Amino acid sequence: MESTLTRQDASDAVHELGWRLVLGRLRTHVPVGSLAAGAELAAVLAAGVDDHLQIDLRAERVILSLRSPATASVTGRDVDVARSISSLLAERGLRAEPDVSRAAQVVEIAVDAMDIALIRPFWQAVFGYQDEFDGAESLIDPHGQGPAIWFQQMDAPRPQRNRIHLDISVPHDEAPGRIERTLAAGGVLLSDEEAPAFWVLADAEGNEVCITTWQGRDG
Repeated sequence: MESTLTRQDASDAVHELGWRLVLGRLRTHVPVGSLAAGAELAAVLAAGVDDHLQIDLRAERVILSLRSPATASVTGRDVDVARSISSLLAERGLRAEPDVSRAAQVVEIAVDAMDIALIRPFWQAVFGYQDEFDGAESLIDPHGQGPAIWFQQMDAPRPQRNRIHLDISVPHDEAPGRIERTLAAGGVLLSDEEAPAFWVLADAEGNEVCITTWQGRDG
């Protein structure tokens, strides 16, 4: 069984390599000059690597993520693969870049619920999603296109509060700048009590969103 790393250890192990820990995965992107160049690089990276590695090919970049599918967590193997990929990129005159302004972020839909077991099948059916892995609470797009859906347990009904919000998971070193720009754009900080795990913000009409990081979740 692969050993799961703490969030701190996983982040520290890859930070200088240009990777970031975001929503339980090591993530980065590699700028390329064309779709053809990206496809060639993706083929090289995929050779000999198992399903820990996911590759998203775009015209101007190759987006990479690493996580153990067996444990839905980052393991020592993922760190080793990240190092190997970074070395291979260096040999080809390329480099992994976290692109903290955008490419590494992940959007998740959060649904507040009194009875998660009751409503979860509805969301699974209407989105055509599947369980993330055995025992997980989240639902995921089997094709990796849409945002994950997770369910937040409520203690009491709150009819005057929106009960669906977005979680924007960003690299930990991107969060301060993202919050600053959001506030400058008319946002309101509702709570930072759980920071740096998450900050709760709202637009001018009270619609909420959380900016989240991996920090503050271990221990």
